Amino acid sequence: MASVGALIAAFLCASAEASFAHSGTADEQQACTPDVFRLCSAQIPSETRIVACLNKNMAKLSPACRDVMKGDKPKANARKKH
Repeated sequence: MASVGALIAAFLCASAEASFAHSGTADEQQACTPDVFRLCSAQIPSETRIVACLNKNMAKLSPACRDVMKGDKPKANARKKH
């Protein structure tokens, strides 16, 4: 299981390119790892598919992971308006 945990950590760190831009902090990893296992385990190890799965299941995410997934979207939208 440790190797799967490492993959999840790598996914969260590298996911900025896939869907949302953030640093993938330890807190963010901790917030989403249970949801990845619960909802998106079939998508491991594909980072792109995990992020897509989390986005698809936004309503089912834990509040902490939902915050991570939505966290930087307002900043991205604000940049587009300038």
